[in-house]
Amino acid sequence: MTTRTIAMYTKNIRNLLVLTLLLCHSSPVSLFAQPRDVTITIHLRGVYDSKTSLLGLTGSRTFKPIAEVPAVKNGETVRLSVPGEKLPGEFVLRFDYREKATSTPYPSEKYLFINDQDLELWVNPKACNNADSTWFQPNEWENAAFIRFSKENAGRKEKLGLLQNFLMNYDETESLFYQQGIKEYEQRRTSYNLWLKTRSDQDSSLFVSCLYSFQYVPGIPWEGSETKRIEGVIAHYFDGMDVGNPMIIKTSDLNKWMDSYVNLYGGMATTVALRDSLFPLAGKRAIEKARKGDPLVYGWMVDYFYRGFETNGIDAGMKILQPYLDDPTCLTSKRQEIARRLEGMEQLVPGSQAPDITLNDQDGNLFELNSFETNNNYILLLFWSADCNHCVEMAENLYPLLQQPDLQQKISVVAISLDETETEIAAWERKIPQLTGWKHLRASEGINSKVAYDYYVLATPIMVLLNAKTKEIIATPNTIKELITTIP
Repeated sequence: MTTRTIAMYTKNIRNLLVLTLLLCHSSPVSLFAQPRDVTITIHLRGVYDSKTSLLGLTGSRTFKPIAEVPAVKNGETVRLSVPGEKLPGEFVLRFDYREKATSTPYPSEKYLFINDQDLELWVNPKACNNADSTWFQPNEWENAAFIRFSKENAGRKEKLGLLQNFLMNYDETESLFYQQGIKEYEQRRTSYNLWLKTRSDQDSSLFVSCLYSFQYVPGIPWEGSETKRIEGVIAHYFDGMDVGNPMIIKTSDLNKWMDSYVNLYGGMATTVALRDSLFPLAGKRAIEKARKGDPLVYGWMVDYFYRGFETNGIDAGMKILQPYLDDPTCLTSKRQEIARRLEGMEQLVPGSQAPDITLNDQDGNLFELNSFETNNNYILLLFWSADCNHCVEMAENLYPLLQQPDLQQKISVVAISLDETETEIAAWERKIPQLTGWKHLRASEGINSKVAYDYYVLATPIMVLLNAKTKEIIATPNTIKELITTIP
């Protein structure tokens, strides 16, 4: 979803947004068990040696290693096994190669589609995406089909994009020339979408065919205003998508495609209040579309908007998810998290008593919130992680602001780290000296700790502003701006 900052869109930016969203190419990806594992045989060439890793798409839409060989030398062959439960799917083959024995390893990556066919691959990591340097065995199906589709699709979409760009920027919209352009565009769009459907049918036995529908181009009401155009695209955004096909949730394209859908609403959100109204509407419409399809797609859509609403602190959006928790056909993986967040929205309200916190501080001394005394009027609880980029960005922006004399005398900061791993803890310890004056605590069990449970923390960063004397909750601001405007 979009970030907390709401951008102001000019006419050209809005037009460019629509053009980009309609014509961009997303990439391919993981869920139903196959009867057997699949083997990838890799012949390494062109480098001294290379660490070779296979990464698979996870539920959080990131790629993580599932197989790895530390060192493969030039001319050697390595075999990697792909578990059947991860197939079919999209994968990344990563090489950390050295050109010479004394060279520093350099990374390169190649995307793969794997279904039920064993693969054999001859690879030069320095040019792993060039057909003359890296190739599959003859009669390989999935990747060969996707390459053929991508080449033809690029040529067809480029022609459509040129005409669309012309119509977006032509200023004499009442002219006969413009009307002829619209007619020609619609003919090309219809022809393109028909070709897309034909290609999908031709490759229907292949996993990659479920990616083609992400290229569908919805209609645009050319005679309308900029807002009408965007609304028109939104209204027909799902026209070409088969929400009855559960395989689409195994693709990284679905996430990108939905990001583009939400960004259309973001283009109309000129204020935070409008954002918090439009994004729940986007969620409601998309989930209702998915509800008519496969239960897995339906559940995926609820999960997607949960993550967005949680990250951006959109309480109104979280509330629209509540009815879906009681629907047994909704196979969401976030049912407990959503219920927990909704409960927290009811419990942690202004005027309620903040749950006590008992943890050791960075010096090993016991800290108890209920007995913590300060001359300042407010206590800011900041739940964060030094391994979270968004958290670090907030802390780095918040710290100098609260060093200003007027705010420094008003707010005491208690920063509760939810870092767990050795790497995360080391990052937290390095960060503490840069945030002097704050009280630093760490919940060793992280997101599963008692303090995270008491404060309904499911994602970071989270801010809770307290009355320093009574320990009552004053506000739960989502942004630094909201925090500052809360304080007299």
